[in-house]
Amino acid sequence: MQSGNYNRTNPFPAKLIVNKKITLPGSNKETRHFELSLEGSGLTYEVGDSLGVFPTNDPELVDAILKALNFTGDESVPLPTGFEAPIREALLQHFNITELTRQFLQACAQRDSSAQFLNDLLDPNLKTELDVYLYGRDILDSLREFDAARFSPVEFVSYLRKLQPRLYSIASSMKVVGERVHLTVAIVRYEAHGRIRKGVCSTFLAERAERVPVPVFVHVAKHFRLPPNSDTPIIMVGPGTGIAPFRAFLQEREATAARGKNWLFFGEQKSEFDFFYREELEEWLRKGILFRLDTAFSRDQEYKIYVQHRLLENSREVFKWLEEGAYFYVCGDANRMAKDVDQALHQIVQKETSSSMEKASEYVNNLKQQKRYRRDVY
Repeated sequence: MQSGNYNRTNPFPAKLIVNKKITLPGSNKETRHFELSLEGSGLTYEVGDSLGVFPTNDPELVDAILKALNFTGDESVPLPTGFEAPIREALLQHFNITELTRQFLQACAQRDSSAQFLNDLLDPNLKTELDVYLYGRDILDSLREFDAARFSPVEFVSYLRKLQPRLYSIASSMKVVGERVHLTVAIVRYEAHGRIRKGVCSTFLAERAERVPVPVFVHVAKHFRLPPNSDTPIIMVGPGTGIAPFRAFLQEREATAARGKNWLFFGEQKSEFDFFYREELEEWLRKGILFRLDTAFSRDQEYKIYVQHRLLENSREVFKWLEEGAYFYVCGDANRMAKDVDQALHQIVQKETSSSMEKASEYVNNLKQQKRYRRDVY
């Protein structure tokens, strides 16, 4: 449970003490391991919880926006908190400047005749077309594209949403790391419309957080806990950064000398460059903390292999574990991976029980009702 006076409305100013790239040269991705100090905060967490991080926006992007608006940066504007601050500080710390709101687009259309096509795009029936238009675009793009649109500082911020914290699955157990918290974060960078785009919080952590306090809070996730009985076996499916809570689970299971068997399915693109925490995982295998480790590196061969394929390959053994009372955990991408894994789980049950898909769904729903099928997907 969370303790102390620090919470979402009063985050603790943590110090970033480790910022380490865990993808190797040659990887198509950039994933980092971060460690923050919670010393003196009174904050505690359990494995399965998430850490909320309040980022600040990219100063270069803020300055480019101020330039496009012809603001000095000193103009006073109201904050979402009810207080006032200079607009530069407001855009750095309080407002979302990477996401275009409907209100802002409507305001551009009213102020610049070349933006009137936006009124059509904002039709609720054209959501797909609007999503295509919005992809990779931010406030600066619109200010440059519709340069006839003029705003007062107060008007401008009234069209922006509040900057929200990001939640990251905690990758450590306090029984092992003490007053620290570990995170496994994919750093978002890509090119769109002639500019490099950056994930707000991931690049804040990667590029700027070592120089400033990092406001954090603990987000309790009671739905994603280890089994109450430590003798219970667990199956963990965590490709990519989805490995984070399972690293925490394994630290905890080792620290508490839990006797339940642990089976991890991990996947990424290439084993040579993207095998996160490989040495730790192999050491846990050697010690017997990890009973099994099955990996799916999608680009190590001509055809793509994902974690759901590894599950299906081990259909009989997975079902045997479930019949023995194992908990089944999934962490990671909600849009595709979690759906594919869920489908694989249904196929496994259908195959191993030689029953209909309806009966397999009943079995899986029963797992959910018993709280033995747990997901932390995003």
